[in-house]
Amino acid sequence: MLVDIVLDGMGSDKAPEPELRGAILACRQLPVRVHLVGPEERLRPALEAHLRGERLPIHIHHASEWISMEDKAAQAVRSKRDSSMRVGLKLVREGKARGFVTAGNTGAAMATAKMVLGALDGVDRPALVSVLPTSTGSPCTLLDVGANVDSDSHNLLQFSIMGEIYARYVLGLRAPRVGLLSIGEEDSKGNILTKETLAILRKIAPELRMNFLGNIEGRDLFNGNTDVAVCDGFVGNVALKTSEGLGKLVVDSLKQSLKATITSQVGALLSRRAFGNFKKRLDYSEYGGALLMGVGGACIIGHGSSNERAIMNAIRVAQQFTQAEVNGHIEEAIKKADLALKQIEDENNNADPAA
Repeated sequence: MLVDIVLDGMGSDKAPEPELRGAILACRQLPVRVHLVGPEERLRPALEAHLRGERLPIHIHHASEWISMEDKAAQAVRSKRDSSMRVGLKLVREGKARGFVTAGNTGAAMATAKMVLGALDGVDRPALVSVLPTSTGSPCTLLDVGANVDSDSHNLLQFSIMGEIYARYVLGLRAPRVGLLSIGEEDSKGNILTKETLAILRKIAPELRMNFLGNIEGRDLFNGNTDVAVCDGFVGNVALKTSEGLGKLVVDSLKQSLKATITSQVGALLSRRAFGNFKKRLDYSEYGGALLMGVGGACIIGHGSSNERAIMNAIRVAQQFTQAEVNGHIEEAIKKADLALKQIEDENNNADPAA
């Protein structure tokens, strides 16, 4: 059975070409039906030129406006009521599709998704999830990476639940190792937020059968020792942007070194395959973009510079997310966590003579 996924046809920096090519790749390789949203007079002739008579399950839905990277998110969400983002997300809300993919303005995409789809039952704040490469080849799921600049301990508890479920049901890990990102592994390290969250997770993790490691450090994002890293959106966004910049620095520096001398050029020629594999491991397009978890549907937000492969992989993540019924698992786990928290609170009150 085909999974219906909406694709914002006007999101990326070079729209709609990467979206068109990505939609075609996805429909050729994945069990999906793509609903392409944008100005029909622009999308249809371009799509037909790419298809050249090939029949694929791609449907165009007209939207007269789109939100650019230069638009201020809050203003654009209010003023552009027929934007490709809003029209596309309405298709998900109405049950005509299961997921939404855009390579457009991140702030506008998050604001529109929260407004149109709403939060899942029990979720206080949706979180933005990104997947990082590690030295062992197994990805590390990092959240929140920017949806919430300020968070409290209950938010981080919910982020832990969402990240663990994503790693389990989408990435296929049997017992994902969950860590709280801090400045040291000892329980005494960290700020007020991490200490409060650590205390809660120590109590709740056994009830949820969560494989909680305790505090982790920045290096654990990349050494393969952690499957899910949890933090507030401010710390997560800094960590994500730093890792992206560092990855580009490593690739660019390696390229320059391999071109420096005749000997290194010969070595580069001989090791071209290994270099290609190395570059692929650091390539954001392999992971499809960031996932906004905690809203009523799969919502993937890719880089503005997304190419056709990144678009295809974003559609793949949306398809896997919906088929795994991730949102149902999140609602169930959060309900269980809230009951456990209430039970702990009641026990503490009963144990306190002054209560």
